[in-house]
Amino acid sequence: MSWPKWKGVQEVSVLDATWRKSSYSSNNGSCVEVRLLPAAAVEVRDTKDRGGPSLTFSAESWQAFVASVHNGEFDR
Repeated sequence: MSWPKWKGVQEVSVLDATWRKSSYSSNNGSCVEVRLLPAAAVEVRDTKDRGGPSLTFSAESWQAFVASVHNGEFDR
């Protein structure tokens, strides 16, 4: 599987990778941020603890998770 073709996104070094929060997020501090990493990986962190730990997923795993959310497989 190839890296997703997201408009305007290109592979960058970890130092240049930008953290992004969903446009659906509210400002209550209960959000996560993601950034695209080299080698087709996605890193996720808690916005309340930006210096804390993060999780790294393969692009395939992240895409499967996002598809599950879009398909309503998780309760809110």
